[in-house]
This record gives sequence, C-alpha cells and structure tokens, in this order.
Amino acid sequence: MFATTTLRKAVLLSLYGASTLALTAETYAQSTDNAMQSVSIVGSRRATSSATDTTVPVDVIPLTKTAESGGQFDLAQTLTYISPSFNSTRQTGSDGADLVDSAALRGLGSDQTLVLVNGKRRHTTALVNLFGARNRGNTGTDMNAIPMLAIKDVQVLRDGAAAQYGSDAIAGVMDIGLKKSKGCEAVAGFSEYSKRDGKNYLASAYCGFEIGNNGVLGITGEYLDRGRSNRAEEGNPRTIGDSKTKNQTIYLNGELPTTGSGRLYFTAGAQSRDASSGAWARGGIGSDDIPSRNSAAMYPNGFVPFINAQIDDQYAILGHRNQLGEWNMDLSQTYGKNKMIYDISNTLNASIANKDLLAGGKGISPTSFNAGGFQFEQLTTNLDFNRYFDGLVGRGLNVAFGGEYRHENYKIYAGEPGSYIDADGVGTGGNAGSQGFPGFQPADQVDANRHSVAAYLDLEADLTDTVKAQGAVRHEKYSDFGSTTTGKLAGSWRVAPAVLLRGSASTGFRAPSLQQMYFSSTFTDFIGGVPTDVVLAPNNSAVTNLAGIPKLKEEKSTSFTLGSTWTPTQAVSVTADLYQIKIKDRIVLSGRFDESNYPDLAAKLATLGVGQAQFFVNSVDTKTKGLDLTASHKASFGADKLTTFLAMNVSKTEVTGIHAPASLRGYEDVLLSEKERLYIEQGAPRSKATLGFNYVHNLWESDLKIIHFGPQTLGTYTGTAGGVENQHYKSKTSADLAFTYTINKNMKFSFGGNNIFNVHPSTQNPDETDNGFKYESVQFGLNGASYFGRLYVKF
Repeated sequence: MFATTTLRKAVLLSLYGASTLALTAETYAQSTDNAMQSVSIVGSRRATSSATDTTVPVDVIPLTKTAESGGQFDLAQTLTYISPSFNSTRQTGSDGADLVDSAALRGLGSDQTLVLVNGKRRHTTALVNLFGARNRGNTGTDMNAIPMLAIKDVQVLRDGAAAQYGSDAIAGVMDIGLKKSKGCEAVAGFSEYSKRDGKNYLASAYCGFEIGNNGVLGITGEYLDRGRSNRAEEGNPRTIGDSKTKNQTIYLNGELPTTGSGRLYFTAGAQSRDASSGAWARGGIGSDDIPSRNSAAMYPNGFVPFINAQIDDQYAILGHRNQLGEWNMDLSQTYGKNKMIYDISNTLNASIANKDLLAGGKGISPTSFNAGGFQFEQLTTNLDFNRYFDGLVGRGLNVAFGGEYRHENYKIYAGEPGSYIDADGVGTGGNAGSQGFPGFQPADQVDANRHSVAAYLDLEADLTDTVKAQGAVRHEKYSDFGSTTTGKLAGSWRVAPAVLLRGSASTGFRAPSLQQMYFSSTFTDFIGGVPTDVVLAPNNSAVTNLAGIPKLKEEKSTSFTLGSTWTPTQAVSVTADLYQIKIKDRIVLSGRFDESNYPDLAAKLATLGVGQAQFFVNSVDTKTKGLDLTASHKASFGADKLTTFLAMNVSKTEVTGIHAPASLRGYEDVLLSEKERLYIEQGAPRSKATLGFNYVHNLWESDLKIIHFGPQTLGTYTGTAGGVENQHYKSKTSADLAFTYTINKNMKFSFGGNNIFNVHPSTQNPDETDNGFKYESVQFGLNGASYFGRLYVKF
C-alpha cells in the first residue's frame, strides 16, 4: 500500500517524543537501518528509488526510545504528549468510555481519523461513546491494544486522504509500523501518581528470529496492570479517576521470501483486557435513592457500582508482495475483531430488592450481573498494483491502482434478565436493571452485516527536478447506503534548495458506522420522579421511523492545506501548514425528546411505550481551520549533544449549520443542545504546543518536555438558559522530566516524572460537570503528578 522512496534530507518529517529527536527523512531512513536507503511513507504509493519530497505534511515518530525509557506506558498517552495534532484524554464517569481511550486528530471526532497497521486498515472498537465522553456518538480505534515495544514508528499524515484510503480519513491517517528486526529486548516499568495511587506495572519483551531462508519473525508479549486512582474529596463516595485495567497482549510480525522477489508477510495480535470503572454513587438511608435506586438492607451507607468489562481484541494480516513483469503487486487479507462484555458488580436491581421487600423479605437483590455487550468484526481484502514509468510526464510518473472489498458485522448481546427486568412493576418503587449500567435487553439484540467495494487510481509525477504533483480518485459502493466518489490533488515546489512549498485539495467521506446505525439501548430512568422507558433507538427502527428520522448516509468533507518547509542547514528544520476542513451532514447523537420539549412527538412515542427517545442523525455541518507548526535544532558541545524541538497546533472548529429532518424542524436546540455543540467545537483544546529538550552527556541522557494546553469551554447540565455559566477552562502548562543512565551497552535505567508541577484543570461547579467532579477530564486529565522508573535490557 505504500511506496518505497529515497527522500531528501531537506524535508522535515518527524518529531521524536521522549528522546526529542527531530529527523529529516534521510536521517530517519539511516536511523532505522544504516544499510537501508529507503523508507515507506504514508500517503504515497511510489514504487521507485528516485528522490522525492512529500507533497503533504507527514510526521514520522520513531518509538524505539520511547518504549525503552518513556514515562507513559501506553500508546495513546505517549502520542498525546508528543504530537500536538493528536489528542486522547482518559475519561471518568463515562461508562464504557472510561475503559477505552478515544483518540483523534486536529480536534475532530475519533471516527474521522483512519488508523492503519503496517499500511493496512485497522478495525474500530465495538464501543460507541455515549455518556460524558468527549467523542460523544463516535466510535474509534483502540490504540492501546498494541504493545509499545512491538512498534517501530507511527506515521501521521496530517491531511485528508479518503481518496487514497477510503472512509474515516477526513482528519488524517495514522500508520503504526511494527518491528521485524532480529534480536531480543525487554522492559520492566513502574509508575504511580503523587497521591500514591494509580500504580502501573509493566513487563514487556520482544524477540526477533530468523526463520526459513532469510525470513524474520518478531514476537512481542506485554502485561500491563494499571491501578485505579481516585480524586474524590473526603466525604464524596464517588470513585473519580483512572479506571482499573489489566492488559495481556501478544503480537507477531514478520515475513518470508517466496519465489523470485516475492515476500509473504503476516501480522497477528491479540489482547485480553479486564477493565473496571466506578459509576455514580448511590445514596444510603435518608437519601432519595432509597428505595428507587438502593436497598436499606443491602447498602445502608450507599454504594458505588463498578462497570466492569472483558474486552477482547484480535487483529491479523496475511499478504504477499511480488512482481508481475514491471508491475509491483500486493494482495492482502486483514481481519479485526473487538468484543466488549459488561459485568456490573457491587450493585443491585432495586426493583428486585423492592419486590423481595413487598413479599415480606429484607429487600435483597443479587449484587452482580452480566449486562451483555457488543462485538464488531471487519474483513478487508486489498489488491494493489503500482509501477514507475521513468521519463514519462516530465521526469517520471508513478501509476498505482487497485481495489478493496470489506465486510463488517456488528452484534449486540443481551444481558441476563436480572440486569434489565422491572421485577416490581413500573412505578411501584425500584428502578429496573442493574444500578450503574442497566443490561441490554433482548429487544436490543442485533446481528447486522454490510459490505463495500472500492476501486482507486493514484498518480504521482516528478514534473521537473523541483516540482511534484499527485492526484487520486476513489469510488466506493456500500451495500447499505449507496456509493460515493472522492478525489485529491496535491503538489510541491522547491523554490530554493532550503525552501519547499506544498499544498493539497481533496474531497472525502466517512461512512456511518454499523455501531451508529444499529446501536440500541433501552432502560428505565426517573424523569420528574416518574419511572420512564428511555430508548436510544437504532436507525430505521419503529421509533426513528415514527419520529421521521431518515436513513443514515455518509458524511462528506472538503479539505485544503497550504504549507512550507525550511531547512537552512542540516541542524535546523521548520515546517508550517495551514488547513481547512469542512464536513457536511456530520452524524451526531441527538438529545432526548420527551413531553417536556416536544409534546406532539412524545404522544406518538407513547403509543410504542416509550417516554424518551434519542437517535443518530446526519444533521450538522462543521468547519475546522488550523495551523500546524514544527521546528527543530540539533547542536553539539564537544561530545555532548542537545536536540530541541517545538511542535504546535492551533485550530478552531465551528458548527456552521444544523439541518434537522422535517419532523424535527423548530427543535434544533433539542437535536443539538449548546452542550453538545461545545463538545463538537471544543472537545479538545483549541491549541496545544510541545517544547522539548534532549541532552546527552557521557552515560546520561535527559529529556524535558513542556506541554502547553490551550483553553476549552464546555457546557453544563443546567445550561446557560438556566443562568449558569459554561465551564471555562483556562490555558495550562505541564512539564515532563526524565533521566536515563546507560549501565552498559545492553542495559539502561530511566526515571522521572510527568506533570511534575502537579498542574490541574480550572475548578468548576461539580453540580454542572459530566462526571460530578470539580473539573472534567480535559487537557491533561485530573490526576496530577506521577513518577516512574524503567529498566531496559537488550540481549
């Protein structure tokens, strides 16, 4: 899927995280393998060894040293503090979103960034972010399902690329390249917050072996135990902080030579994650929660339900590259599956307890329930051809074309009856279902399939020694909503030996996910003291048809970038890129419609036994403008070396239109409330900058990163109409510091701290936040300072 290209050192491609090394393309190729004179770059399908410069911004982030000595133990958090365009915030009080960190580029949704592994599409999670989550209504890719020690680098294409790679690539593309080098290495790490909680234990090992005749197999195993943290104040029964997770992961990656120049390549990985987060606390005797949500006989002092989940993730690639005459051919099959099953503990079904009490018992309910869950599977078949024609169209033309077939399946599993039943009858006392997370009901079950086919053509031309051009067109047809055609044009002009100008224009799309189309949830909630059935209805269901909600279709985008690179010396590199992304018919999760805000619709819903309903709908247009800036400098002081880099992203997303279906016109403020609008516009900081320093002196190496997070404004439960101000989070600056001592050529020890000045977000009214705490999980989270140590061994 990617080209192999020799790249000039004049183009800055990367920012290196924990060891803060800014690399040009040529030095990156050399640092990866001194014998290798070429690298694969995301966004290009070139099959020539002639020199080229990238026409769009690409960051290559090597992760070797980060995996050896970094202060973050998972990929999402590591990239958050390296790449300003990337954002991932750990949630608390957000149900399933507490257990899977959502990741996104350029402030857009987590499902608007395409993630690849070794150049092949990676599946998304089965989870839809719903309650209290930044990426509300979105699915996303679980970056933390891949062990850090298995990763060679992460390439970030900061440009719309749906015309090249298909759905989801509106904000950009991230390609995770896995190791297949020979040799063995291992790392053991420990970290904890300054409050002495949230303890992390890491044990990871990688070994690369020669197999067959000049083949290689790399195997990585990892165990990561992340402890729970709690920032709730004294007297607050809540559990507010990091969820508890135990990850067991294994990944294989390698290749074998076949006939001629052919190579059989393969990847296989699996992760089992046991995760747990604290739900909202239920009050004890004397509170309004008895008997509606609690039983005095069971939890007289109140209780905190725990939302636990078993998350299983599998991923595999099997492919073959060879030559057919002058053409390079790549045939591959990719498989991905993500399954999440909930088990709710330290809980009760209040209706069961109330029924027991009415029957003369003590008021007892089971304390744990299997609440069901969901699963997403994806099978992708790719056939790609490319060839470079020397001397055609200027100095040369690369022609690439191919096709893709993708099949997807989404399932919802019902929980055990006790997790959702109303045992005592609606209105007679206790809430139905397990407290903290009511189980999926049999009516919520689904087993949905769809498939798509795609064909593309990609041309890259060296028009002159200084001018490059690229064009791509892609047509996709989906079995459930129709077809779409997208295109892209890009080019670069080296106006001087040290200066490159580049720009692009493209159209893109994102297909509605099966999760958005078929997710279904029914539970009983107390509204004004009255128990009411609340339904999050799937598309094309009785509820959405009654409400006049049309069938979901694709989101469409137009993207423009304009930038420049400046490399006056081998020690200095600067890049700057402006961009604009417009998205039409963006899919959002609506607010809840009921008697209080739409009486006519509520009367219709009542005929289905529904008191409140919400749904996914194509209704919002947005515009995102931004600037990406990078700068790096390398200096030597005798034998000592200092590398400095600055990376910054400034962006602004605006909702430019709300297009309600005819049946909901006049109710746009319910369809998209101000609170939901602010999640879209400011779910991530509008600016982020990282200033890093890496200093090497003899056997010691030090890393200092200063990370600045811009302001954010989020909505409140009451809303400004109730006279309550929105949540305003001021700009904050954090700092990470690490030291590494090289014990010998095969062993080194690292230690240091993250957020060493213990900076926290701006304090808010806890009655108006999503998580019921004095600030949300914004910017850098809410846990404060942490400290770590790592031992790395190579053998």
